[in-house]
Amino acid sequence: MWYNLGGERMTEDLKNILLKIIDNGFEAYIVGGYVRDFLLGYESTDIDICTNALPKNLIEIFDGDNISVSSYGSIKLRSNKYNVDITTYRKEISYINGKLSEIEYINDIETDIQRRDFTINALYMDIDGNIIDKVNGKQDINDKIIHVIGDINKKFKEDPLRILRALRFKITLGFDLDNEIVEYIHNNKNEIIKISNQRKKEEINKMLVSKNVVDGFDYLKNLQILDLLGFSYNNLIYVDDINGMYAQLNFNDDYPLTKEEKDNIEGIKEILDYKMIDYGILFKYGLYLSLVAGKILEIDKVAINELYSRMPIKNSKELDIDGDDIQNILNIEPSKIIKDITDDLIFLVLNKKLENKNDILKQYILDNKGMWLE
Repeated sequence: MWYNLGGERMTEDLKNILLKIIDNGFEAYIVGGYVRDFLLGYESTDIDICTNALPKNLIEIFDGDNISVSSYGSIKLRSNKYNVDITTYRKEISYINGKLSEIEYINDIETDIQRRDFTINALYMDIDGNIIDKVNGKQDINDKIIHVIGDINKKFKEDPLRILRALRFKITLGFDLDNEIVEYIHNNKNEIIKISNQRKKEEINKMLVSKNVVDGFDYLKNLQILDLLGFSYNNLIYVDDINGMYAQLNFNDDYPLTKEEKDNIEGIKEILDYKMIDYGILFKYGLYLSLVAGKILEIDKVAINELYSRMPIKNSKELDIDGDDIQNILNIEPSKIIKDITDDLIFLVLNKKLENKNDILKQYILDNKGMWLE
């Protein structure tokens, strides 16, 4: 069931989360990106809720639900399709090295509004769809412009990540930065160096999945921000896959990627070097990496899928003979020869020079055993 909220809509599940807090005598508002995205017509599954309930109250209210408590008392709640963060109104007292180090819980929504970074992220929506806007955020959304709340020098020096967030919103939303932000970045771009690689990655990932990323990265390059982030590229083509985007970038070895991410990116890069996709590529790298690389190489997706469907075998497990069979046929101990023979058979089967049948493969091995056992 959907509830109409001033032109927006809220699921019953989300409404029930707010009601749980309100029914216990506290205020509760949806705030930040969810409200902004709703006004822009985008769907979001990440929900931020703020309240005057203290963390201990929230733990009691949501006792039995799937919750966890993160730093500074934020409650994380997983509810069907939503990832919900619930925070108590707060005043940020101090930062150390760009990280929040001390807060004070408050009962004042006005102060909570002022601690936020940009006006477009400081809209508070109640359960009936009424929006509290103390910083002209709705107008800035309509005008597609990003303004800092309060003193820009204080906000950006407290946490230089806000510079990167401003740039990310410019890219992902297609908004303009106001002159104050542009001037600050021009004069203080080196502050970005202070941001940890992991925090940089979170913002960069959000840029890379945006359809505006090509123009956005050109903008960052012209600002000399891309160099400070440790990235460069010769040519960038948008594909709707983050590994495919990273595969087109040059970056430092210490960039925090998982082993799976590194393997996928390296695989796509290798396919791009081949500049083609055939049975051998599909066999070695699989359909997913081949399709991603194919988008960058502008090879038709349908053609790649058709090629894949016609492959005699798609992986080594489908070869109708295994290492034990080869050992027994040649009466040899396990050795590198077995891999060489297997690779040879795969090549011949893929190129349809041998049929993938056990008896045919065995006979080929017997007929050519001198080639491997000299």
